[in-house]
Amino acid sequence: MISHTDSTDPTRIAFVCVQNAGRSQMAYAFAQQELKRRDLADEIDLLTGGTRPADHVHDEVVDAMAEAGIDIADRTPREVTFEDLQASDYVITMGCSASDVCPAGWAGENRDWDLEDPDGKSPEAVATIRDEIEHRVGRLFDELESA
Repeated sequence: MISHTDSTDPTRIAFVCVQNAGRSQMAYAFAQQELKRRDLADEIDLLTGGTRPADHVHDEVVDAMAEAGIDIADRTPREVTFEDLQASDYVITMGCSASDVCPAGWAGENRDWDLEDPDGKSPEAVATIRDEIEHRVGRLFDELESA
């Protein structure tokens, strides 16, 4: 069973990055897969956003995810708000700080995965980052299910 601060509401996980155009988009897409695979849609809500969102998801990220069988070509980076984060049980940053928007006195948990930015990297480098994100998302869901 998933555990969080209020047992009547789903656990909310926010995947946050500066541009919301690479790592956080990949994490969000893999987390959506985990929700379906583990049948947790009623227990976990997901969101993704950036502190300074880009105009579009990086092409190399779209390509890497397509290689993994996930189409994110139609996604648009969005801004994450103070309210988004305040309503989240977990804020997962990708190696970039969300401190400028993380609420003071917030009761949730912030984890930084410290991942390399895929922007402008070779297809092989982006695939390595993608695979690490997929692994970390799986571990996060394993942890939440066992809590």
